[in-house]
Amino acid sequence: MIKINWDQGFKRIYNKKVKSNNAIKKRFWNSIELFSKNPFNPKLRTHKLTGRLEGLWAFSVSYDHRVIFKFLKEDEILLIDIGTHDEVY
Repeated sequence: MIKINWDQGFKRIYNKKVKSNNAIKKRFWNSIELFSKNPFNPKLRTHKLTGRLEGLWAFSVSYDHRVIFKFLKEDEILLIDIGTHDEVY
């Protein structure tokens, strides 16, 4: 099981963009549940990022929404950003 940490910026973004949108909120929590069991579940489309986001990873919440995160250890991650494809990349 993966330990999931939220940084302060992620908490602010979550409260601003996700908390009030029930559809995205539900998809987010379903994705987090899948992610905590297997971060490379094919449904999440987890992938490494390149360019200015090199060293970070992303997984899909919905068709257009992504979560950016960083591996702290093999079994621990830090959530960094969430938003649409254009917002986070």
